[in-house]
Amino acid sequence: MKFQHVRLKSWGVEEPAHFLTSDEIETQLNATYERLKLPAGRLELQTGIKRRGYWPRGTRPSSIATAAGLKAIGSFPKEDIGLLIHASVCRDFLEPATASMVHHQLGLSPKCMLFDLSNACLGVVSAALIAAQQIEAGHIKAALIVSGENSGPLLLKTLEILRDDASITRQSIKKYIASLTIGSAGVAWLLTHESLAQEAPKIVGGHTLTDSSAVELCQGSGTLEDLVMETDSEALMKAGVALARATWDEFQKDFPRPNKIIAHQVGSTHRRGFQEALGVVDVPDFMTFPDYGNTGSAALPLTFIKAHTAGFFESGDRVALTGIGSGLTSTMLALEMP
Repeated sequence: MKFQHVRLKSWGVEEPAHFLTSDEIETQLNATYERLKLPAGRLELQTGIKRRGYWPRGTRPSSIATAAGLKAIGSFPKEDIGLLIHASVCRDFLEPATASMVHHQLGLSPKCMLFDLSNACLGVVSAALIAAQQIEAGHIKAALIVSGENSGPLLLKTLEILRDDASITRQSIKKYIASLTIGSAGVAWLLTHESLAQEAPKIVGGHTLTDSSAVELCQGSGTLEDLVMETDSEALMKAGVALARATWDEFQKDFPRPNKIIAHQVGSTHRRGFQEALGVVDVPDFMTFPDYGNTGSAALPLTFIKAHTAGFFESGDRVALTGIGSGLTSTMLALEMP
């Protein structure tokens, strides 16, 4: 799909309250490491992740998303926001939509439609495509997309399992490693019609492909305070990179080759495999996973925002936002920098 009149006007980030380093995680798992004869330092060596953030127990995703949303809105007229999408993996509850909490806390208009959109790590970019269609069609002037990801419950539960379950083996521990890479962040994107933000990045369009045969490779379940995720990391990476390659081929048919890439942040091994499969080793990218881990649906927008703040982009840059989410789905979004 392609767009002519959609702009990414502004954004906001809410950083986690606490961070846990890979060394600190391995210190907590010292007895397990000794029993399984695992070398210290392997977690950071394998993933490239130095630390990951989390919020205290009881922190609601809606409060994280709201904080980011306030920063994105700034002085923009709230009455012009016609759509609110809460797009994170983490939610306050099953019903009602967490977006309703964010809507209330932000004080948005009664005319602002809202819903939750869940699509693993692709939630925000999937929501961006839906919002862009609404703006392009003239149905709304602006849309706010928010995400509030908190890895705390998953991280703490995984540490508990690995410390206390004596049946864990060198083989079975592998399915928990991905859970130790998950980080936290709140992000918000404000998308508007070009008439409201002519000097903002242009959302040119995007492509999505799905391989649902890989749905068993990564699955999470639980409650707000008790989350568990099991992942076949090797098979997931292989299937994900293959799907990304196919999506990339479709993407290049409609959009010029980008000169900058922002990829979903998983870890160093995934980054290398992704770059090699797509043939983009020579295309500059930007990383946040060393300091934030894999922040789920917040990862792509967070990395775009951090890259922008760091001066990574120049006027006229063609930027590809590339993501892979459990399920599996791959989405690539084309932006042009003003």
